Amino acid sequence: MEKRTYQAQDLVSIAKREQNKKRNYLVLNRLQGKHIPVSPGQALSMFAQLAETCREWAVPEQTLLIGFAETATAIGAAAAAKLGTWYIQTTRETLAEASYLYFQEEHSHAAEQRLVKNGIDTILPKIRQIVFVEDEVTTGNTILNIISTLEKEYKANLSYAVASILNGMDKEAQQRYQNRNIRLFYLVKTDHFDYPKKAEQYKQTGTYLLPEDLPPRQAHVLEYTVSGGLDARKLLSAAAYEKACLHLWEEVKRQLPTLPKGNVLVLGTEEFMYPAIFFARMIEEAGANVWFHATTRSPIAVFKEAQYPLHTRYELPSLYEKERRTFLYEIRAYDHVLILTDAPKKERAGIEALVRAAAACNQEISVVWWEHRQEEIKGM
Repeated sequence: MEKRTYQAQDLVSIAKREQNKKRNYLVLNRLQGKHIPVSPGQALSMFAQLAETCREWAVPEQTLLIGFAETATAIGAAAAAKLGTWYIQTTRETLAEASYLYFQEEHSHAAEQRLVKNGIDTILPKIRQIVFVEDEVTTGNTILNIISTLEKEYKANLSYAVASILNGMDKEAQQRYQNRNIRLFYLVKTDHFDYPKKAEQYKQTGTYLLPEDLPPRQAHVLEYTVSGGLDARKLLSAAAYEKACLHLWEEVKRQLPTLPKGNVLVLGTEEFMYPAIFFARMIEEAGANVWFHATTRSPIAVFKEAQYPLHTRYELPSLYEKERRTFLYEIRAYDHVLILTDAPKKERAGIEALVRAAAACNQEISVVWWEHRQEEIKGM
């Protein structure tokens, strides 16, 4: 892997949160593949480089990586796959037959986060280190909250570290971590001093679209179902997760009439990002020009100014819970759009709305449903 030196100006765009009194701005990473379309290869290269920063600290069979929902689920899974560790992501979803540890992400629009206990109890005696993986760390309070929850529940003697693409912690926050011997690994240091002011400078309102604004669907739409999916909301080995993602790619490739060519968009849904970006990279390596991003729970203001990162927003019912809002930003025209999701197929309102949003400027759309299985946790 060719090592790249990242700078804040390469990655950081400042957006305005919608009606969030806790923090008026949001730091968007242009190479992360969440809100802004990006080459999957570029994003995964950055994730792999983050993993390398903590390789010497993270002993594979003794380390658990925890990726934070929803923006860091792909980062965490990719880093865990690179390092060969155990992996789990936090979640805001409700899973069948799951018990949870709860903690707060205080500045978020959806503050309550969950960590599924199932499986962690089983492998905890083998674990010596936990690495929390984030897109960005600012105050560090969310991670201290989850550490407090873990220590209260398990009373285990563990070492902790944080790996993030961006680190915006001030000296006081960094000192708190140093005092607790929590290691910090990151690619870029950021300074949030002028971010609130930057978020307020835009005035030309962008385009907001609701389901009722969408035209009747005219696109050619095909749907595919692939079984054998693993759910990273429950503990798994990263190697098994990557193997399942490879199966997803091979099975969809087998079912598709032809492999998409030209300009292709692969779209993930909310917390479901890593299998989708893995799939997107495989299409990219096959020769297509591929972009990747995902729907999100985050309500972000959009503006017309060219230097602002987001200009168009679709507000849609979630594929996971139709009463919940989800958002799609910056959809544009491609030769083929592939939507990959692990949402339950019984709820049609969300997928119908998402397909109609994509069909507003696209004619060829494929939907891939990845149905979960969950194996018993075994040794690596």
